[in-house]
Amino acid sequence: MAASCTRSLVKVGWTVLQSPALRRPGTGVHLPGNAGSRASRRFYSGGGGGTGARSGPLWSQHGRGNAALGCAFLLGGSVGLYHTFKFYWAQQRQLAQEQAQAAPAGASPSLTLYQYQTCPFCSKVRAFLDYHGLPYRVVEVNPIMRREIKWSAYRKVPILMVDEHLQLNDSSVIISSLKTYLVSKASSMTDILRCYPEMKSLNDSGKEVTEYNNKYWLMLSQEETAAVYPEKGMQKEEMKWRQWADDWLVHLISPNVYRSTGEALASFDYIVREGKFGTLEGVLAKYVGAAAMFVIAKRLKSRHNLQDDVRQDLYKAVNDWVAAVGKHRKFMGGQGPNLADLAVFGVLRVMEGLEAFDDMMANTKVKPWYRRMEAATRNRDGRSQSAR
Repeated sequence: MAASCTRSLVKVGWTVLQSPALRRPGTGVHLPGNAGSRASRRFYSGGGGGTGARSGPLWSQHGRGNAALGCAFLLGGSVGLYHTFKFYWAQQRQLAQEQAQAAPAGASPSLTLYQYQTCPFCSKVRAFLDYHGLPYRVVEVNPIMRREIKWSAYRKVPILMVDEHLQLNDSSVIISSLKTYLVSKASSMTDILRCYPEMKSLNDSGKEVTEYNNKYWLMLSQEETAAVYPEKGMQKEEMKWRQWADDWLVHLISPNVYRSTGEALASFDYIVREGKFGTLEGVLAKYVGAAAMFVIAKRLKSRHNLQDDVRQDLYKAVNDWVAAVGKHRKFMGGQGPNLADLAVFGVLRVMEGLEAFDDMMANTKVKPWYRRMEAATRNRDGRSQSAR
């Protein structure tokens, strides 16, 4: 309404300035800066083929009044229009802030996952999102150029964007933040993220690394914690095995899938097929990447003190996990998966279709648990936990 009024004022002012009284033959209007008046501050008429005698004043008394009135309307309308737009944008900003604050109390947020399909850390996040039935959009990142995340100072994946404005980094922070959000009744995602501060430091090689405090903790009230972990020791157990998946199990993947030159080629064929590569990039990644990762896998084997037959370390780790779940529980979380179940499943899942995966399923006791996890994530069994 205010905008309509100011537009009307501008129209009235312009109409007055364009009126016949101000634009009759033999008269003119001079406004400072008008190109037609640069040569003189007076208007001269050569009417009737005369000698160019000087005419009367620029405006008649009546013309002056109309012009002043028109300028007043025009000026008033312009000022009003300026304040109208200023008020409008202030309202828009306030509305956006209110929506961002109000969104957590209601519907599921909009989620966009930037990932590599074959990355175990990205697979962990997908397992969590799938199990809880949270809709999300996937942006596959080219692992060579990484153009898709050039806007981000954080150059690793996964990255999860919440409602297109809040960036979550690190797979464990993403999972802990989202789980806290789903359980907590009062916290917004912005508030929750403050509980996982970013810490930068230099590693042994002098390279800057980013770590996050509290990333295996859920930021819940005492009552909410009791609801999520009804039995004593459940919380500590979950945190222990989540960290185990990040600190140990993940490091067994590369030495196993790149164990031999043949396995390395098969692995990179799968990576190229599932990832986002150009034609030339795909060829280079398959052959050059396979050769490079075969060498790197040998270094990782030495770094992590793995056995000559790295399969044995994988088998032992997986059987240790199965033993921790126990014979009387379907999952570590009991009747349903907890965050440790989802983390371990997400890490192991990236080997599907490769020789290492087939060997693991055949030579360990993990298969029944793994199939239950497949069904739980496929059927979105955790959807009931997603309603706030």
